[in-house]
Amino acid sequence: MTGARIGRIIRRLRHERNFTQQALAGRLGISTSYLNLIEHDQRTVTAPLLIKLTRILDVSIEALSGIEEHRLEAQLLEALADPTLGGQSDIPVHEIAVLATQPTIARAILSLYKTACAARRTPQDAQAHTHPIILPQDALRQLYETRNNYFDELESFAESVRYQLARDNGLPEGESLPPYETNRAVVSRLRHHHGIIVQVSLLDGKLKHYDPTSRILIISEQMPRESRGFLLCSHLMMLEANAVMAPIIHAYGPISKETDMFMRLGLANYAAAALLMPYMTFVQKARALRYDIENLAAHFGVSFHQAAHRLTSLQKPGERGVPFFFARVDPAGNIIKSFSACGFPILQQGNPCPRWNACTAFLTPGRFHVDIVEFTNGKTFLTFARTITGAKTNYHQAPPISTIAMGCSIERAKEIIYADSLNLQAPPAPVGLTCHLCDWTDCRSRAFPYGEKNHPMPYELVTDWRSAL
Repeated sequence: MTGARIGRIIRRLRHERNFTQQALAGRLGISTSYLNLIEHDQRTVTAPLLIKLTRILDVSIEALSGIEEHRLEAQLLEALADPTLGGQSDIPVHEIAVLATQPTIARAILSLYKTACAARRTPQDAQAHTHPIILPQDALRQLYETRNNYFDELESFAESVRYQLARDNGLPEGESLPPYETNRAVVSRLRHHHGIIVQVSLLDGKLKHYDPTSRILIISEQMPRESRGFLLCSHLMMLEANAVMAPIIHAYGPISKETDMFMRLGLANYAAAALLMPYMTFVQKARALRYDIENLAAHFGVSFHQAAHRLTSLQKPGERGVPFFFARVDPAGNIIKSFSACGFPILQQGNPCPRWNACTAFLTPGRFHVDIVEFTNGKTFLTFARTITGAKTNYHQAPPISTIAMGCSIERAKEIIYADSLNLQAPPAPVGLTCHLCDWTDCRSRAFPYGEKNHPMPYELVTDWRSAL
């Protein structure tokens, strides 16, 4: 983030936290007129003042570098280039950047775009509604982004349940429940507090089945132990955390019943992760292991996917972990789940860059692909990816495979164990958001020629594109 934009970011954060200029200036120890000059990008922000701002506004240093603006820029670029909104793929970068500093207008455009996308999938619903149509998964993603994927109330609730589980199992005061005893403790709580009997059995075509009449929860034998444990914790949180989840969902705004259920499941999963991986214990272990996902998964008795996803929620004020991006990608290039706390632009629709290791990791399943990548705006990131394989429900079904891709800004790379094998001074690999929005001119992996976007394609690339594949 250039110094010329930090003033706008400070102004946005001040408005979001209901500070007047006079109130914020007083807490910073500067004059109101000086803060006004900073907010209009007419004065630079010194390092001591930057530290004060992070503490008073309760944000990470990355938030002041423009993470929210970069996220909006990428989403706006993708939306405005879609034919649904006229296919404006040649908008100058600086115009997109200015638009991203007007969050109300930017989000209105994105809401229009998502409504149009949803209407294409369910045109009959579009005709029946006058308010914007947001798909449940998009609404949940927006909720996570609004809260920076951290829900303190769910963390506290999960901690209280964990305390109760330890007491229910006869552990003395001050002693926490070991990871290997959690599954059994949750099964016992479901039986004695909710009258639900858990059975592990062979299920054809599904991984779980719950009968609310008989109150029997059946979990497939095909599921690994870590997945069974997470499912049990999520089911428990769906039953016990309703009073905590309801205000979070209500604050989001009017939603459909389907979206409400989708959000409840997403928040229950968040609470389940907090139950299995207590915040302070997890963040301290993550720092000690330098964010080694496989060792974290082994220590807490969870899956690779669960440990990786938990790393993205370490945004507690005063005890933040490294801000990561996270993406789960299927073999067809669909981004199933995503979140970015570090400004890494992730596509909302369509297929990502084929050079990104989220895609190339499929070439060697089970092995890590680590790289340093750079976008045309100069932003550089450490990115690491590995495939995971899900449980299959019967012999005839192929197990689902997907890639988990994560990373952080290059400035934090030395804190991550996966960067040890890299030369951080080496030139980064060029990547883009997606082929039809990419400005790299010398890429032979693109699906569309460069000239289709906004510039004539060089002759040597015209003759080479596709013909040499």
